Amino acid sequence: MVKLDDLLHERRMTLTELAERVGLTLANLSILKTGKAKAIRFSTLAAICRELGCQPGDLLRFESDDA
Repeated sequence: MVKLDDLLHERRMTLTELAERVGLTLANLSILKTGKAKAIRFSTLAAICRELGCQPGDLLRFESDDA
């Protein structure tokens, strides 16, 4: 599960603003936000965490398919 929406809300930042700061398209960041992304580059994860002042564990949570 991706908790990007929660982090953006806590930091009063829009998805558009984050996209500009990390150099991603809004479409690609939206795919990540909705949990539809199949993978994320470490450099992208690092950039998002840098801009949001968080750790990867704050952004991502593992949920088992059988939960």
